Order: sequence, then structure tokens, then C-alpha cells
Amino acid sequence: MKAIILLCASVPVVFLNAQSGPAGDDGKDEQVFTIGGDVSPPKLTYKVDPNRVAGTGTVLLELVVSSKGLPRDLRVVESAGKELDSSAVEAVKQWRFEPGRKGDKPVAVRVTVEIRFHDV
Repeated sequence: MKAIILLCASVPVVFLNAQSGPAGDDGKDEQVFTIGGDVSPPKLTYKVDPNRVAGTGTVLLELVVSSKGLPRDLRVVESAGKELDSSAVEAVKQWRFEPGRKGDKPVAVRVTVEIRFHDV
């Protein structure tokens, strides 16, 4: 299943893709789920826009939204250059979510976030 978190300098949100995989090495031992079937996507509840930096491009970030609604295990999948990448990562680290759910239980879900920068 494909979903997107699509962001621009004035950032709309959509989920890109969700994949199952390891929970990461941050000490949390929770299973990471794929969106689909009885697993619902997380919902963005608090968003910080990326800092404005010169340039245009798209940054693709993969991350896990934990069962507590916190982003973790962020990594750049598609780069738009060091400054844009850094701005995107720093913004997404501050986001908060209503976690994805498997049935009625909150679970960790891997998602990809697309952030589009454009000169204003």
C-alpha cells in the first residue's frame, strides 16, 4: 500500500509508503507494522515547518512513528542537498502523531515523508 506525507514550504501532509522492518537500535523493542489491513496510518497532530533555506527540491525521509506517536529512526532516502535535508530532518523530529493502530491498539508504523521545498 502506498501513502504519503507530502510537504512543501507551506506543508500539506500525506503518507507515502509504509513498510515493516526492524524497530531500530534506539533501545525500543516494539514491532514495526505496515499500513494496510487492520493497521491504520498515524495521524499528524503537531507539525513544525522546515526552516526556509535557499533552494528547491524534494527530500524523502523514512521514519518510524512509534506507538507513542513520536518520530524515530529518521533517515534521508532521497537528498535535495545538505541544507534542505537538514532542514527537513530537524522539522520532522519535532512532529507529533496520533500513532497508527492495529485494531484498537497503538503500534509503531514505518512511513516515508516527502517534503518539497520551493523558492518563494
